Amino acid sequence: MTDAMLSALLDALRDPDTGYPRLGTAHFTEAKFTGPALFEAATFTGDADFSKSRFSRGCNFDGTSFSGSVLLEGAIFSASASFRGVLFETAERLGPLVCDRVLHLSGAVFSSPVVIEAAAYGVQCSRTRWSATTTLRLRYALVDLEDAVTEYPLIIISRSSPFEVGLLQLNEEGLAGEDESVKLGLIRGFDAAQLALINVGIHESRFIGAANLDQLQLSGDFTFASTPRGLYRRGLLPVHWTRRHAIAEERRWRAEVATNERARDAWGAGGYGPLGVASASAPRPAALASVYRQLRKALEDGKNEPDAADFYYGEMEMRRHDKARPRAERALITVYWAVSGYGLRASRAILWLMGAMAATVLLIMLWGLPIHDPKPATTGRLEGQRITLSTDIPAPVNPEVPLTERLTSDRWEKSLRTVLNSVIFRSSGQELTTAGTYIEMGSRLTEPVLVGLAALAIRGRVKR
Repeated sequence: MTDAMLSALLDALRDPDTGYPRLGTAHFTEAKFTGPALFEAATFTGDADFSKSRFSRGCNFDGTSFSGSVLLEGAIFSASASFRGVLFETAERLGPLVCDRVLHLSGAVFSSPVVIEAAAYGVQCSRTRWSATTTLRLRYALVDLEDAVTEYPLIIISRSSPFEVGLLQLNEEGLAGEDESVKLGLIRGFDAAQLALINVGIHESRFIGAANLDQLQLSGDFTFASTPRGLYRRGLLPVHWTRRHAIAEERRWRAEVATNERARDAWGAGGYGPLGVASASAPRPAALASVYRQLRKALEDGKNEPDAADFYYGEMEMRRHDKARPRAERALITVYWAVSGYGLRASRAILWLMGAMAATVLLIMLWGLPIHDPKPATTGRLEGQRITLSTDIPAPVNPEVPLTERLTSDRWEKSLRTVLNSVIFRSSGQELTTAGTYIEMGSRLTEPVLVGLAALAIRGRVKR
């Protein structure tokens, strides 16, 4: 069907009262539309069959009403396909179809359960309403759900292989070179309690403004954004970032507050809204902490403890950088971060433990051990045939020799034994000077805590 024939057909079917086309059962099977296909505000009272049709310059179904089935099996859209504000009363399936650009479903209403199958660069579902269970089986797409409404489960599945109609695979040459995985984009204003993602990446997602993120269901091979690695400079101090999962909004915030170009480039500019449209300024740390807290709970409920640990790290990082929090709380969190990475970095806790033990050994050698081990002295008194004996242990004598002469192998062995015992809350039995006694007391308090933090970090990574 040529464009002129389609225009004439639609003109002939226009409702005289509304001025919009009104069609019953319409068959456009294998039609080829070389120009824009305009069905805006049309009414299909029966089935609409566009199976295997080819739309070379896009199509516009905005405001259309479909009372029956909508058949789009094998349809190919070389440009964007617009179904904004469309009413699907009984449609059970859309697709499988291919859309080289964006499939617009914004404002559409689905009144019955539906399965949508599409290979598209993007799927825009802003303010879309689903009144029944919905499944989106997609390829390539970045999906935006801003202000969408669903009353029943909404399942988004990333399909790994091309769609088929009959025995033939759909032609996806217009999407060649794009990432085949599905990504979740902007979900501001969306209630995630009914949302389930299977093999869907969330590394480009914008979560702030969404509700019930703690009930979001993630399964399969879902991908996160991550932090950069390597050394960076913050003022005069070097900063080392270890790899962990992060949300795109934290990357945007980090890039905005970075103090040098290298760190800014490492975090990436980020900050894109729906399908590449620039979003507002970076969020505040308090909002990011709330998102991390909810996502952590969602992963913990799904028994994904290792990934949940990374989101706990992100939550604590945002609390540490939140200047609205009391300074004492931020100082305490900073110490927790520096000592053990919030109980998640075993290597950091072990390094601090080794350093503390080495320092304690040195202090014991220099000031803790007496110059000589006190030797018991026994004295007695003879009265007739009765002997009275008493044994006294002299007080430890502080060493008075130069510091270099106190660094001997014998004193090192005694100091090491004392420190190793202090790690597990045991007394070494070694006679110490007054200074040494207080040094040992301090080590018996701090070093076992570092051991516990290291064990906690290891447990967080291997917990099922």
